[in-house]
Amino acid sequence: MQSMASAITKRELEHLAKLARLSLDPREEEKLLKDLGRILDYFKELQELDTANVAPMTGGTDLRNVFRDDKERENTNRGAGTEAFPEKKDGYLKVPPVFE
Repeated sequence: MQSMASAITKRELEHLAKLARLSLDPREEEKLLKDLGRILDYFKELQELDTANVAPMTGGTDLRNVFRDDKERENTNRGAGTEAFPEKKDGYLKVPPVFE
C-alpha cells in the first residue's frame, strides 16, 4: 500500500498546530506526520470497501427511546416545598439580593 504521509506537509502540520495553539518540537512533528499518514492510509483503505449493500446505522445499538411521551397534566406539585422557605411574596420565593 502506498503511504499518504505526503498528503499532509510539514507546513500544513505547523499551521494546524498553530490553530490548536500547540508548540511542537521537531521530533513531535515527525511523529505526527507519520501518525497522520497512517491514519489517512487507513481512510484510503476504508474508501475501497464496497458498502453498497450495507444498511446505514444511526448509532451502534438497536435500543429505542424508552421515555414516555410528554402529556399535559392537571395535578402538578407546583408550590410543594415552598412552605419551608423563609420568605415569599406574590407567589414567588424571596431571596436576598446577589448584587447590590
